[in-house]
Amino acid sequence: MSNGTGVTDTLTQAAETVAETAKELGTQVVEKASTAVQRARKTASKAKKAVKKTASKAGKAVSKRVAAAKKALADTSAANKKKVAAAKARKAGAKKATKKATKKAAKKATAKKAAPKKATARKAAPKKAAAKKAPARKAVKKAAPAKKATAKKAPAKKKAPARKATKKK
Repeated sequence: MSNGTGVTDTLTQAAETVAETAKELGTQVVEKASTAVQRARKTASKAKKAVKKTASKAGKAVSKRVAAAKKALADTSAANKKKVAAAKARKAGAKKATKKATKKAAKKATAKKAAPKKATARKAAPKKAAAKKAPARKAVKKAAPAKKATAKKAPAKKKAPARKATKKK
């Protein structure tokens, strides 16, 4: 049985050495893992900082562009408002001028209407005689051109069939 006790001793020693090496390996793995975790944390924090910086830069650039665009829009809208106001003022001025002109014309027309009425009352008899003679002459003149126009139309109709006949041959 002495052989049995020696075997158990060697087995226990082997188990202890395996346990120790396993512990050592575990501690080494933990140390390496902890350093890897620390490195990962550092890189993650650096990445976060870089993202924050780029985001802030982008935000600032966007805000600058937006501000510039707002200023440009405000300037153009102000200029357009001035143009519209000037156009309205021109229209209003033109309306006032036309109103004044129409009022003056109305006053003149009423003054002219009053004066011709008096003149027509005095000269009514001589104008009637002259009016009777003028329409008779105008009627004679109108009749003559009408005859000429009809005379011109008749020969034109005769020429058209002759041309068609020559084309058919």
